[in-house]
Amino acid sequence: MVDADQTFVIVGGGLAGAKAAETLRAEGFNGRVILICDERDHPYERPPLSKGYVLGKEERDSVFVHEPAWYAQNDVELHLGQTVDAIDRSAKTVRFGDDGTLVHYDKLLLVTGAEPRRLDIPGTDLVGVHHLRRLAHSERLKQVLAALGRDNGHLVVAGAGWIGLEIAAAAREYGAEVTVVEPEQTALHGVLGPELGEIFAELHREHGVRFHFGARLTEITGHDGLVLAARTDDGEEHPAHDVLAAIGAAPRTGLAEAAGLELADRAHGGGIAVDERLRTSDPDIYAAGDVAAFPHPLFGTRLRVEHWANALNGGPAAARAMLGRGTTYDRVPYFFSDQYDVGLEYSGWAPPGTYDQVVIRGDASKREFIAFWVKEGRVLAGMNVNVWDVTEPIQQLIRTGVQVDTEALADPHVPLDSLVP
Repeated sequence: MVDADQTFVIVGGGLAGAKAAETLRAEGFNGRVILICDERDHPYERPPLSKGYVLGKEERDSVFVHEPAWYAQNDVELHLGQTVDAIDRSAKTVRFGDDGTLVHYDKLLLVTGAEPRRLDIPGTDLVGVHHLRRLAHSERLKQVLAALGRDNGHLVVAGAGWIGLEIAAAAREYGAEVTVVEPEQTALHGVLGPELGEIFAELHREHGVRFHFGARLTEITGHDGLVLAARTDDGEEHPAHDVLAAIGAAPRTGLAEAAGLELADRAHGGGIAVDERLRTSDPDIYAAGDVAAFPHPLFGTRLRVEHWANALNGGPAAARAMLGRGTTYDRVPYFFSDQYDVGLEYSGWAPPGTYDQVVIRGDASKREFIAFWVKEGRVLAGMNVNVWDVTEPIQQLIRTGVQVDTEALADPHVPLDSLVP
């Protein structure tokens, strides 16, 4: 039984942290809830930063998880613009970085998220080099893309992952010229593999994006502090007024590592190692969201998932576990993307090397289809592209692990529900 005089501290003010605080109150926890956020903005959702908000299609207020007044109304002590620089596990305290204030916890949740990986090349100190992770980054990019569109300017994007391609699409909608530089041989290779990655590369080519595959940026050149061009390791030079580094994100594990908590190895994406209930190697400390690497029973490996749904579901799961009501966290990974007139949802986990075939249901040439990544007849992942209301049967196929007839899987006339036992 959780006593009303207990204090639960949440370090990290993103979606996972805000939803954890919400769940604690919804589950009847009457103790003290402290939410510490190193940004000055109230907790917000990140998908709009590279989609609707950066395009000017969504208002700023729409990105916030709760109305600002919600925190006081629910007796959640929200500390904005504050960092935690140390955890003392023996004393069960966290220390604020600005003034050294110590705060006691009975249970601690780390939802410190991830940081954009930085380009380690000359020229990254120029004014026109950007990253995208925070609301302030998106606000700046919105202004930059609009200016590039007005002036027929050039944007170079380093990385053909989801963030890189979504910003490339936004830049083209503003009218900017766009070149994407990617070391793999096609777009989205690490998630979709070469079979599906090329479909999205072609989508962007049709909208005027230029790709330079098989290359990395080696230098960003400029004059008077402004970007002029971006050079690659094969000797090419691309004109650029701005450069976006979209080469992935690294989990923010420094606080956990300094406290002696167990970390996951790089082969599993790094992050803080947690058990099936999102508990770290310290039984009173939990982790969730982008920073947590949890054992997934469906895939037989430890996963670290950087998508919106993992924050949305992981924060509440950790909160319930802190209350002693936790069950195994085994959500099927899920994310979505919007690029031009193409929308998609992806469920599962099937990086290159884990599957033996890709089965297509529908017409990939028209970008109205479902793709299934299959191994030995079992569906590991599925992605619906401009086909809707199929996420539930796709996830059921993944979760049950049933062997399916791949011809039936590819046949649009066979209801997906009929393939689920």
